[in-house]
Parts: sequence; C-alpha cells; structure tokens
Amino acid sequence: MIFLWDILFLIDFHYVCPRKREDMLSIPVKEGDNIERALKRFKKKFDRTKRMRDLRTRREFVKPSVERREQMKKAVYKNKLNLREE
Repeated sequence: MIFLWDILFLIDFHYVCPRKREDMLSIPVKEGDNIERALKRFKKKFDRTKRMRDLRTRREFVKPSVERREQMKKAVYKNKLNLREE
C-alpha cells in the first residue's frame, strides 16, 4: 500500500529541477474525510501537473535528432488520419 507521503518523497527525490515550497502539492483533508477520496484527489491533481511525464523523459537522454524524427513520424501519422476523415 502506497501512502501520500511515500509518493511525495519519491517525487521530490527523483525530480531533478529545484522547486519552490509553494509548488508542492497539498490536499486538505478534513476530520471526517475518507482517505481514499483524498488519495483520488491527489492523483488527479498530480496528473494535471505532468511531473510524471517529465520524470519519464529525464530517465534517459534522447538525442535532439531522434526527438525531431519522432515528432515528424507523429505529425505524418496525424496528417494521414486527418486526410482519411475528409
């Protein structure tokens, strides 16, 4: 079972860029609130920050030429889909 503090620790430990204190995610939990609901709100808020995507992209270095090639492939694919719809 993963707790909110474990997730926050992992995020702060692995995230390379220094952040200000105000950037930290906080979920106010009232006295009678369900912890599952608070965890759900935290996950939703965390997904909106797109930090996990940053962590995954920083896992390994990707050459700029490879990034451009992937973007070009994606653009060609999307263009083909748009042409089929028309």
